[in-house]
Amino acid sequence: MAKSSALVTGASRGIGLAICRALAADGHAVTMVARNPVALAAARDEITAQGGEAYDLTANVADEADVLRIVEAHRDRFGSLDVLVNNAGMGIPSPLNGQSVKQIDLQLAVNLRAVILATQAAQPLLEKSAAATGRSLVVNVASISGKVGSAGLSVYAAAKHGIVGFTDSMNRELYASGIRFVALCPGYVDTSLSDYVKEHLAPAEMVRPEDVAESVRFLLRLSPACLVPELIFQEAAALGLRSIPLG
Repeated sequence: MAKSSALVTGASRGIGLAICRALAADGHAVTMVARNPVALAAARDEITAQGGEAYDLTANVADEADVLRIVEAHRDRFGSLDVLVNNAGMGIPSPLNGQSVKQIDLQLAVNLRAVILATQAAQPLLEKSAAATGRSLVVNVASISGKVGSAGLSVYAAAKHGIVGFTDSMNRELYASGIRFVALCPGYVDTSLSDYVKEHLAPAEMVRPEDVAESVRFLLRLSPACLVPELIFQEAAALGLRSIPLG
């Protein structure tokens, strides 16, 4: 019950899976959550084959009952929670006048409401861990769209802006309890979620999922007094930068 543990949503691929790999390699037991049971089981098996400890829970974070269920399942197995990674996300690229109410509600539910509900449900477990170890960590995966609006991604951007604001608010609300919150704001990451832009931006020029995962390792090595509320990951191409030989 005292083993360091993490709960990661959107864990079957991309950033979520990369974070799970990093956490498991560093000795954390990981509860992996995703919608696709086949992909999730394969991801779990990959980690356990490398000697990590991982458990899979199929769930849809747009469903309030599912969010509560995964937190309860983690509590029943571990009793506390050291790292919560709210990573599950999705977007529907489209002008606003092309989005139905159902599409709008789905994006807000997955990208923002689930983050709030999971944090609320997990707070007692995070406080318990912080009391025992000095600190627990909540990682909210936002987006560069949570810092700068994106044409064609207005609802997604609104949700990601919400994550940034929520993260800042929770640091102010729960700092004294020992829980630290960080919003990760990556640009285009080489995952399937960025497929729609890969004809304009080569995958080799995108941020790697492992880059984002390494930041979680970094955050867990900081002293409890050090707070990093936000990290931005920008692909160099977006800044007009290219590798230039110096010699």
